[in-house]
Amino acid sequence: MYQSTGRIYNLQFILLCLSNALFSASFNMMIPELPAYLTRMGGADYKGYIIGLFTLMAGLSRPFSGKLSDTIGRVPVMIFGSLVCVVCSLTYPLISSVGAFLLLRFFHGFSTGFKPTGTSAYVSDLVPVTRRGEAMGMVGLFSTIGMAMGPAIGGYVAMRWNINIMFQLSALFSLLSVVILVGMKETLANKQRFRFALLKISGDEIFEPLVWSPVIITFLTYFSYGAVLTVIPDFGAYLGISNKGLFYTFFTGSSIGIRLLAGKVSDKYGRVPVLKISAVLMAISMLMLGLAGNSTLLLAAAVVYGISVGLNAPAVTAWTVDLGQPEHRGRALATMYIAMEAGIGLGAYFSAFIYSNQSANFPLTFYVMAGITLAAALYLSFGYKPAQKQPC
Repeated sequence: MYQSTGRIYNLQFILLCLSNALFSASFNMMIPELPAYLTRMGGADYKGYIIGLFTLMAGLSRPFSGKLSDTIGRVPVMIFGSLVCVVCSLTYPLISSVGAFLLLRFFHGFSTGFKPTGTSAYVSDLVPVTRRGEAMGMVGLFSTIGMAMGPAIGGYVAMRWNINIMFQLSALFSLLSVVILVGMKETLANKQRFRFALLKISGDEIFEPLVWSPVIITFLTYFSYGAVLTVIPDFGAYLGISNKGLFYTFFTGSSIGIRLLAGKVSDKYGRVPVLKISAVLMAISMLMLGLAGNSTLLLAAAVVYGISVGLNAPAVTAWTVDLGQPEHRGRALATMYIAMEAGIGLGAYFSAFIYSNQSANFPLTFYVMAGITLAAALYLSFGYKPAQKQPC
């Protein structure tokens, strides 16, 4: 395994952060525009599948990305994820049917099934355990910058020119991410050459039992994210916000402000206390959305939600690495990401089902998400029993 040092901010780490920002901006810039795009195709009843199919494929691909990350290396896994974004973004303008669109969304999920798994494993190789939370927070910070840039840029380009130009710009961002990754040094010491036999996954390679608690928290807290991705574009339009990306800009802006601090705090005081605070704030943000009757309250809820996600993401990722075995970091992270994709996908599906394209159902949708998120805080307070395993 690559030997980490006390330093974090070396050239490899900086390049990784830049690649992450570009990748994140690439696929996030289209999310606010896709519900209306699908509606124009005649697929208004399938809005929940925009996120659901994407996350389904991401979840299904996680065992493969985890195993490949631990065998052929972190960098090839990251490159493959970014290349999928390039191909899919260029394909969107070529399709004209609802079925083809949904199939493409399904395959687009390969991108987030691979890139984040390789990235998190790469980071855990580079940095010492005492600064793991801080490092995860910094990488997440750049992902969040991309998440903030993407919807705002995508919304502007789609309004100023057209959505096909936006898809092409998304492909360019992903391609630039690949260019950066190609020159990066691999951190997996004993990497193997790719062979198709590596794609055979046994039962014990799908789930890492040592990270069960982070998996539960990830699953419960990312339900709300699926709802936000699915319902907020319509809710924002209902409240009079013309740029569908504005909510995401406020959400990611507040997340940027808290991520690095959250990582340092989790390094010092522990992952669980930070995650408890995060879950409570997340539930409050969902309640705020349910009560929002104007754009001001909607954007205030976006700020609170961004703070909660900014606290959650670096802490739960670092916690997963802490509990997993060093030689199976890719598997541990893939397990956590499977839970994330399952939470997002089910959150998207159930929020679309509750909403059912009826504006009167907006409050109920967010109240249900608040209850699910609150369950995470209850688990950490009453159900979680610390293991004896020390971070490695």
